[in-house]
Amino acid sequence: MDADLEEINVVPLVDVMLVLLVIVLTTASFVSTGQIPVQLAKAQHADASQDPGVKVVLMADGGLTVNDRPIALADLPAALAGLPRSAQVVVWADKQIALQRFVGAVDAIKGQGFDRIGLKVER
Repeated sequence: MDADLEEINVVPLVDVMLVLLVIVLTTASFVSTGQIPVQLAKAQHADASQDPGVKVVLMADGGLTVNDRPIALADLPAALAGLPRSAQVVVWADKQIALQRFVGAVDAIKGQGFDRIGLKVER
């Protein structure tokens, strides 16, 4: 009986640690890719970024989000309906989107009575 207790079995400990490592790495990859994938256009004379009141993102794959909630372009007026008209709306447009999509989104925003519309770019 004493011979059985002379060694500590570390295999279960290693198994548990590997499972925890896999869980941590998996959740870390979800957290790091949780941002909306948008490649912004570049500008040399861009203003310093400010915290937008309303964030509208136009993605290259055709997706659209308002304050990180995915919506369709047709639903943009409804998504903006409950927001104060004095809020600044910042459009994050992927550099690969067609100009007509950008113009259509800005037109829908202006149609809801928002006057302070900005475009987010990289320096």
